Amino acid sequence: MTTRTARQRQNDDYIQIDNLHFRYRDRTVFRGIDMRIPRGGITAIMGPSGSGKTSLLRLIAGQLKPGAGTVRVGGTDIHRLSRSALFRERRKMGFLFQSGALFTDLSVYENVAFPLRAHTRLPDTMIRDLVLMKLEAVGLRGARHLMPATLSGGMARRVALARAIVLDPELILYDEPFAGQDPISTGMLAALIKRLNDTLNLTSIIISHDVPETASIARHAYVLADGQVAGQGPIQEILESRAPEVRQFVKGLPDGPVPFHYPAPDYRDDLDLGETC
Repeated sequence: MTTRTARQRQNDDYIQIDNLHFRYRDRTVFRGIDMRIPRGGITAIMGPSGSGKTSLLRLIAGQLKPGAGTVRVGGTDIHRLSRSALFRERRKMGFLFQSGALFTDLSVYENVAFPLRAHTRLPDTMIRDLVLMKLEAVGLRGARHLMPATLSGGMARRVALARAIVLDPELILYDEPFAGQDPISTGMLAALIKRLNDTLNLTSIIISHDVPETASIARHAYVLADGQVAGQGPIQEILESRAPEVRQFVKGLPDGPVPFHYPAPDYRDDLDLGETC
């Protein structure tokens, strides 16, 4: 690869993860993973529960620090930034949490306006225009006076998406956007994510267990298992992969290399020990 080609490839990769190690106390989550997230597309991060998908998002956002390795977002080493510089960098990121994480005591309008009030000094008239613009984009401009408790699950997720894009971020991190949604809401959210990504020229990372819906909008995918990248490539290659960990996850097979039980001593030995939990 020529120097020019290598430089172009680096410019096309919005997120670069190299030799990333991370652990929670005595549990190893990542053992030296490498990833490249292309600019301007939708990349899926998939894998069984407990494989570290949400932890990866938090590492990208600088909420967690790795034991070793680097995470670069837009060429910036996230974990070498000062606190104030990290907060500035996060303004380029939008987050859609699994729960939606709406403020229950604020209306739909005020939930979407919150990042603008917290991070800018825009006048109320401009904030109003921006909030209504984003709510229009997710089809909920008419619901701006409603409170979160009155929203359906799909509506709450769309309000959270409007809030995630209100600062016009370059990157959006989706943590299980389809979890708990009915098939109609799931299809609607998938189409909305795809449309917003293309219209706003975003870079999007989606963590999801919903293989068919995620595959319908993602260009590229990684599958995590046992602290490593078990598979990566264009989404169709992942769906057709014969790698055991990838195939077990994609096909939803009960038997395979990914165990059902969390590591523990032998069951009979554990009973004989008689220790209290």
